[in-house]
Amino acid sequence: MLKEFKEFIAKGNVIDLAVGLVIGAAFGKIITSLVADVVMPPIGMLLGGVDFNNLFVTLKGQHFDTLKAAKDGGAVTVNYGVFISTCIEFLIVAFVIFLVVKAVNRLKRQPAELPPTMKACAYCCSSIAIEATRCPQCTSDLKAA
Repeated sequence: MLKEFKEFIAKGNVIDLAVGLVIGAAFGKIITSLVADVVMPPIGMLLGGVDFNNLFVTLKGQHFDTLKAAKDGGAVTVNYGVFISTCIEFLIVAFVIFLVVKAVNRLKRQPAELPPTMKACAYCCSSIAIEATRCPQCTSDLKAA
């Protein structure tokens, strides 16, 4: 069992996956910071100085000035501002992944184009093998064409 595990770990795909997960986790932190510290403040300012992290509704009708105060007070809250920030974060991550996949697909080698194997008969326009010397449909001699 230990030998099988060692072979499994030694495969390139597993190592590539582990590297991808570590880079993805680090990238997620960068995107979280980008959304919270760079994207949302200007959007909040354009909307009249709104702090998205403090957009919430308490379910029991109490009033709190900040989400932290509501949490400290034990209030049950619906944090729709945090949800909006998370949705924007998701859209940015999805767009970046789309761009990466598009770039990787562009870099992949395109398969060499194979020579044609079929041609059209000059007399009846049916599809025939390129090496054919007589059309099987109309029996025309293709060497003369």
